[in-house]
Amino acid sequence: MNTYLQIHPKDNVLVALQDLPAGQQIQFNGSTVQLKQNVPAKHKFPLKDLQPGDSVVMYGVLVGKAVSPIQEGEPITVNNVHHDANAFHEKDGNYQWHQPDVSHWKNRTFNGFHRKDGQVGTRNYWLVIPMVFCENRNVGVIKTAFEKGLGFAPTEVYNEQVNDLVRLYKSGNLDAIKNYEPETITHSSNRNPVFQNIDGIKFLIHEGGCGGTRQDSDALCALLAGYIHHPNVAGATILSLGCQHAQVSILQAALKKLDPEFDKPLLVYEQQTSDSEFRMLSNAIKDTFLALVEANKVERKPAPLSKVVIGLECGGSDGFSGISANPAIGHTSDMLIALGGTSILSEFPELCGVEQELINRCEKEETADKFISIMRAYANSAEAVGSGFDMNPSPGNIKDGLITDAIKSAGAAKKGGNSPVTDVLDYTEYVKRPGLNLLCTPGNDVESTSAEVGSGASVVLFTTGLGTPTGNPIAPVVKLATNSRLAKRMPDIIDIDTGSIISGAKSIEAMGEDILEYVVKVASGEVFTKAEILHQDDFIPWKRGVSL
Repeated sequence: MNTYLQIHPKDNVLVALQDLPAGQQIQFNGSTVQLKQNVPAKHKFPLKDLQPGDSVVMYGVLVGKAVSPIQEGEPITVNNVHHDANAFHEKDGNYQWHQPDVSHWKNRTFNGFHRKDGQVGTRNYWLVIPMVFCENRNVGVIKTAFEKGLGFAPTEVYNEQVNDLVRLYKSGNLDAIKNYEPETITHSSNRNPVFQNIDGIKFLIHEGGCGGTRQDSDALCALLAGYIHHPNVAGATILSLGCQHAQVSILQAALKKLDPEFDKPLLVYEQQTSDSEFRMLSNAIKDTFLALVEANKVERKPAPLSKVVIGLECGGSDGFSGISANPAIGHTSDMLIALGGTSILSEFPELCGVEQELINRCEKEETADKFISIMRAYANSAEAVGSGFDMNPSPGNIKDGLITDAIKSAGAAKKGGNSPVTDVLDYTEYVKRPGLNLLCTPGNDVESTSAEVGSGASVVLFTTGLGTPTGNPIAPVVKLATNSRLAKRMPDIIDIDTGSIISGAKSIEAMGEDILEYVVKVASGEVFTKAEILHQDDFIPWKRGVSL
């Protein structure tokens, strides 16, 4: 196994692939670099002395500037390097892409749920949605009523543990409580015995719909419309209070904008015009049950891989993310796009410093101009409240080698592979064109994943170096570990280990192909992700405005 790596020929730093001790001599390109200090795995050290103001280059781009003298072989840290990135401008030149060989996949299909509008889902869900946070309790009532009765409830092993502790407490045996060791939990996918073709009922509880700007309530309606329009959804039950900003009429208009022929079942109940809360909820439960009977009639049928839309996401990133898992799913994305499919790359704050590369990859100038406009507006809005993209890395990112936003961004962008950018979407815009789509979202894991699915992602590939449990209510989220240590430590949330790229046992391309094979199984319902099995149904709309 190699102990260090130069990611790009232009880079003036090396990445430690394992813990390197002070004094070790690194042989690189005919020169010897002696490490001045211990360099932890995932961290970087320069090949030559750097003076204040000197550039730090990784992935072939500017990722920071030295703010104090740094000796060759000395780790770069937040104390000696600060964020810096190249400026960007209009599209320059014509991008040439060499497609991967996908001849082996040309005739491959997956078994999905075919919708009337031509979309094909990887799951078949019914949604229950509050238009405003005031209805969250009522949604919870419906959730309790349906989940256990229909076989969708999560594993109850933790309830059994609490029952055991209560019994011990009532017997006065406190020592037994202190020494209590629960049995190892075995989770199951809880396949539904009542409706065989329905994967579950999902509840999009949120804290919005009123009290903020009209732009936020409109955006919420647009996001919810994206979920209802999504191929993984058969229909929805809507609970409205009545007086909130997020009116049902706005939601219906957003649905018509997505599909003028929209005809999925939409069951709407408004509390302020109902005889009573009891009557409203009873009717909602009865009508929803009858709708489930109809939704259960849809069965999986073969579909080409071009009907798959993958979201490309990362969270809890580390210094290996841009070397293993991210480029691996980037290759998966390239393969799917070569087959006529679609992928979505989001998290605009984590594209800082690589904007020009993405701009030049845009197929059309107007697409590039839209990306430039959205990026600049987003950066300006962050600076207006005293923040900035340079503040994006979390303490966990920094601890594991991502010490500037540009370092994090350069690695994060690898999720987008090398294919041309066919479209740029603002928040809540739905995918219209096959190929690589750039979607404006924050770097927040759940807000970004929620947005990708709302824009049409039917499977999400989510890379993590530190371990992040993020899931989604309606789209399976495949969790990929950037390193084998994480995969072994957190097997209950990790689906795929890409650490073999770091060890040199597998190439990025081979791993990308393995991931596509896994995606086909997930899309066909043959495999359920760890996030699905754990009922990790995270959903957070992005609140861009202020509270009023």
